[in-house]
Amino acid sequence: MEKIKKVVLAYSGGLDTSIIIPWLKDNYGCEVIAVAGNLGQDKELEGLKEKAIATGASKIYIEDLTEEFLTDYVFPTIKAGAKYENKYLLGTSFARPIIAKRVVEIALAENADAIAHGCTGKGNDQVRFELTIKAFAPNMKIIAPWRIWDIKSRDEEIDYAIAKNIPLKITRETNYSKDMNIWHLSHEGMDLENPANEPNYDKILELGISPEKAPDKPTYITIDFEKGIPVAVDSQKMDPIKMIRYLNKVGGDNGIGIIDLVENRLVGMKSRGVYETPGGTILYEAHEALESLCLDKDTQHYKHQVAIKFSELVYNGQWFTPLRESLSAFVDKTQETVTGSVKLKLYKGNVMPASITSPYSLYSEEIATFGEDTVYNQKDAEGFINLFGLPLKVKALSDQKNKK
Repeated sequence: MEKIKKVVLAYSGGLDTSIIIPWLKDNYGCEVIAVAGNLGQDKELEGLKEKAIATGASKIYIEDLTEEFLTDYVFPTIKAGAKYENKYLLGTSFARPIIAKRVVEIALAENADAIAHGCTGKGNDQVRFELTIKAFAPNMKIIAPWRIWDIKSRDEEIDYAIAKNIPLKITRETNYSKDMNIWHLSHEGMDLENPANEPNYDKILELGISPEKAPDKPTYITIDFEKGIPVAVDSQKMDPIKMIRYLNKVGGDNGIGIIDLVENRLVGMKSRGVYETPGGTILYEAHEALESLCLDKDTQHYKHQVAIKFSELVYNGQWFTPLRESLSAFVDKTQETVTGSVKLKLYKGNVMPASITSPYSLYSEEIATFGEDTVYNQKDAEGFINLFGLPLKVKALSDQKNKK
């Protein structure tokens, strides 16, 4: 292999990156510097520094990116209403660019020869990491061990870890592929690889409980927004981190935000995963309800189309692209009047609007009422229908004429 003296590794301490440190040293004879992005994954960071050093890293950076992650990546995506394939709330997708960006910054500061990551050659994350690296360090060498080493499975990874005396938090029986941050927790692999298998929620859920076990009494919660950004819960102002943690607790307790999805990966295959996003599900539902009150018809309908493209860009790792930035500029313009309060009813996995109010509401009870009013002349509808239906009438007359 080519001579590489120093590698910066995007490090989580999970199975993949745990064995990559000694693998890099064995195969390149290089110094390895680990970089972990703290996106609010809590207990997963415990002992991370000691583990990285013990397995061969010369140093480790643990960068707290949680608030930046929420304000600069999560909230813009909520404002866009972006859900990949109308379900997935992109918890892993928009986490990768912010981590990769910080890895690049540290690699450049450390004068590293290469950046390494633990993404598999079958997944989306390799694309998300490497597109970000190309955006900020276009000439940086990238090492992706999964694409070049002899290890073929997670079982073989465990074998390698045992041989190298690397401590693991998983066993062969709990060997799900997981990704956690403050926004979500994903589960893939093992019995979930077969879509015919119903997930064992009692076994895998960590952020909440199944809807069947949720309370029989509904919980009500009110979210306040300013220009599309959530700012308060039940009239209490909260910073982004505190808000998401609180909503995760409330949502999890009510069985909210569990998604079982067969999705189309960027690399061409279908994959199946279970995602837990309790707080995020609450915010998406609240934001969508408020937009229904504050956006005009054309803007709302066009924004739905933008949301599809926005979700694809995020999912595909194209965060740092002119198109994503341009779409965000459009979205920000649409959010100028998305200010108000949404009261939600949480009940056994369901999120239902109970009340929506806004100073910018476009809803007029006087116009929409089924009762008597003085502002809408129902006779006007006749002329509208005649004009709106004119092309259809002309086509029908032509068909009649040509059938004779």
